[in-house]
Amino acid sequence: MPELPEVEVVRRGLVDHVVGRTLVSVEVTGARTARRQPGGATEIVARLTGRTVSGARRRGKYLWLTLDGEDAAGADCLLVHLGMSGQMLVTGAGAPPVRHLHARAVLDDGNELRFVDQRTFGGWTVVPMAESRDGSGVLLPAPAAHIAADPFESAFDPLAAARVIRRRDTEIKRLLLDQTVVSGIGNIYADEALWRSGLHGRRRSGAVTLRAVTGALEHARAVMADALDAGGTSFDALYVNVNGASGYFDRSLDVYGRAGLPCGRCGTAVVREDFMNRGSHFCPVCQPAPRRRSGARRRPVVR
Repeated sequence: MPELPEVEVVRRGLVDHVVGRTLVSVEVTGARTARRQPGGATEIVARLTGRTVSGARRRGKYLWLTLDGEDAAGADCLLVHLGMSGQMLVTGAGAPPVRHLHARAVLDDGNELRFVDQRTFGGWTVVPMAESRDGSGVLLPAPAAHIAADPFESAFDPLAAARVIRRRDTEIKRLLLDQTVVSGIGNIYADEALWRSGLHGRRRSGAVTLRAVTGALEHARAVMADALDAGGTSFDALYVNVNGASGYFDRSLDVYGRAGLPCGRCGTAVVREDFMNRGSHFCPVCQPAPRRRSGARRRPVVR
């Protein structure tokens, strides 16, 4: 699934090409695209047609468009679920139809905003805004109000997040992926941040120092910033910006997707193991696995 950098690339494209434009007409043809809307495609069309896109926003992996300049709890927004393959594309007037096109809106400049989704896990939903449950006062789409701040927000407190992670005392990678603790980090950037930190993803978070956990969060922000500079990570044609261009950060990944290749720090072959129905990639030398000590009450602390 696209992670924070890939979603941010799309958001920036929407700011450039869609914000300030009126949705002259809207069409939703994919039943799954509208499955989260109680009134289905008919409701989405009715609630979007004639509205003006006033903003493109993101928290973590969540992306939404604000409408008509209404920026208050209860105001409508278009929540975009990118799923595994969703694309928000801006095309010229009269551009030919493409495969897997499930929704589109004609803009007042003649261009089209298209939602293309090959695997149909994504969709559009018109939902009310609500205040974030973290007490920050940030307005979010109501279905995403439980999502924590991401490392690029002013509301994000890495020390507070690190304390939460240590209190949970479970595998540290599991908590980096928990969007209620810190949002935006997915499997790719969790692996990269842990490699940069020298931490194995299965280490118990309660056995890692507060400084080490904070460092892992800082590395996560740094690696996502690097990816953002490269336009995100694209392993196939599914992760693209609004113009259809792929990012190229996959060329700079240190461990993710590099099983069997030498670690860039020590030369040891990178290992892949199953973790939470996905793969974890790490260097067994730079990121030693935690020892399992039967009967031990206290776990060693990583300095």
